Amino acid sequence: MLFILHSLGCTLSGFYSKVQFALLVMVGLMWFTAYSQSSDKEIFQSTITNPDTRLLQLKNKYNQAFDKQDFVLAAQLLQQMGQLCYHYGHYPQALEFHLQANNLFKNQHQTELLAYNLNDLGLLYYYNRNLKLAKLQYDEALHIFQNKHNDLGLAHTFGKIGHLYEKQEKYDSALYFQRKAINYYKKIDNQTGIAKIYENLGSIFEDLAQYDSAHYYFSQSLKINQVTHDQLAQIEVLNNLGDVLRKTGAIKQGLTYSKEALKLAQKLHEKYQEASAYRDIARALNMLGRNDSAYYYLEVSRKMTLDIYSEKSNQQIAVLQVMYDIAKKNNEIERLDNISRTNQILGISGVIVIALLIILGFVVINRQKMKIKNQHYINEQKQKVFEKEQDLMAAALKNKQLEEENLKNLLETKTKELSTHTLHVIQKNQLLEKLYQRLEEIVKDDRKNSQRNLRQIMQDINQSFDHDQYWEDFRNIFDQVHQSFLTKLKNHSEQLTANDLRLIALLKMNLNSNDIASILGISPDSLRVIRYRLRKKLNLPQGENLSTFIQSL
Repeated sequence: MLFILHSLGCTLSGFYSKVQFALLVMVGLMWFTAYSQSSDKEIFQSTITNPDTRLLQLKNKYNQAFDKQDFVLAAQLLQQMGQLCYHYGHYPQALEFHLQANNLFKNQHQTELLAYNLNDLGLLYYYNRNLKLAKLQYDEALHIFQNKHNDLGLAHTFGKIGHLYEKQEKYDSALYFQRKAINYYKKIDNQTGIAKIYENLGSIFEDLAQYDSAHYYFSQSLKINQVTHDQLAQIEVLNNLGDVLRKTGAIKQGLTYSKEALKLAQKLHEKYQEASAYRDIARALNMLGRNDSAYYYLEVSRKMTLDIYSEKSNQQIAVLQVMYDIAKKNNEIERLDNISRTNQILGISGVIVIALLIILGFVVINRQKMKIKNQHYINEQKQKVFEKEQDLMAAALKNKQLEEENLKNLLETKTKELSTHTLHVIQKNQLLEKLYQRLEEIVKDDRKNSQRNLRQIMQDINQSFDHDQYWEDFRNIFDQVHQSFLTKLKNHSEQLTANDLRLIALLKMNLNSNDIASILGISPDSLRVIRYRLRKKLNLPQGENLSTFIQSL
């Protein structure tokens, strides 16, 4: 309906001063606030005559419900008082009533009633220009209705969310949520809801200047309202149709709709709608060049708006006076109740304090006795635990000593095995060397047949120097005796061969060069060459002794 105010301002600029225009805009905004949501019109219509009386009735019923501890009914009455205050523009008190209702609904686990109240809160936050909080209320209500599978609640909430997006000029989102709303209304065949959503869709398309679509949806809304005999809703739709037709150039046809809205408003004694219809007629006549008639209708609208404003102000003053009286009375009752409760509390507290002192003395004495008894018991338990710990420590120490002794014996055994094995290899190689020398002498004999056989024997003996099964046993025993030796060795070089490792193991055992050469089946000169190559692989600096280095690992 904001476009009504804009058009009104354009028309008034030719007839009235800026002061008069500001007054009418303020009154128009008050009218828009009261009638922006058709779902709330019934409450407004039923309370417009005696709002102060109605507020007193609701307050009395609330007190009765609270005395009976019917908190669900009390919350519903708070919600109605909030709706009443909202319609008369007293938003802070309306917000307070709705928040109190929210707390009661939550405490009583009335989630669906809470959701409807959240929608009312969302509307309040919207008119206080707190769009973020309004959206949060709608989202929470939507979540509740989805969990409860409440199609009517979902339709109602989707419509409010769409209306919120429309006022933010987010028309794609507005259309999306309005269409979701109409789908739910159609699902439950709620004709009144369908008519309202058609009207909302028409308003969106009118804002988008898509007047054909706007005219279609307004017409559909009017048809449904005529079938359901919702005359109050018809007035607003007729006004919207008149606006759309004027914007598309069909001024006379639009004027017909405005006059029809005027007749219906007069019939229902709807002063807000009647004043709006007069303004629309004045606009149409101005566009047709009939300025005298336009001035007449605009003057009637102005006087009626001023009367409405005056009447509304008086009603608001009456409502505020009633609220003040109620608050004053409640404060007095609360003060007397507090005094009475304070006296009762003081008397009861005196008795309780005396009783507590007696109980406290008894408890202190018993506690002291129990403390002494418990301390004696704890000391006994500590002594037992200490003795058991001593026994366990002695047993653990004995086990440790046995374990160390076993390891020592095992190490000695392995060392003996390694020494025996090494000695065996030395003896075997010495024997093989003697045999090799004897066979070498036989080979020098000129007999060819024996010469060929003996050469074969020499070749087999020579191969046995490098492929002896005892080397594997030797390495296993060596690894057991020197467990971390090979790991440390690999940190210095990763290029060591199996022959290198054999030489290093023999050096680790402190064998002399002749014994090492005999075990490896090589000459002392070859051993020197191998030692030189090993030094290079281990990156030993010149002058550092190879055997000393290996012994340090």
